[in-house]
Amino acid sequence: MKRIATLMAALALLAGCNTFEGLGKDIQKAGEKIEDAARRK
Repeated sequence: MKRIATLMAALALLAGCNTFEGLGKDIQKAGEKIEDAARRK
């Protein structure tokens, strides 16, 4: 179930990007959030 939710979130994120530049920014923001979560632990 988690895989499906992750896939759906990724598809929604990608659908919101109109350009590769936008995609890069979205990926960077996602990476920053993952780093922040890792630092908190």
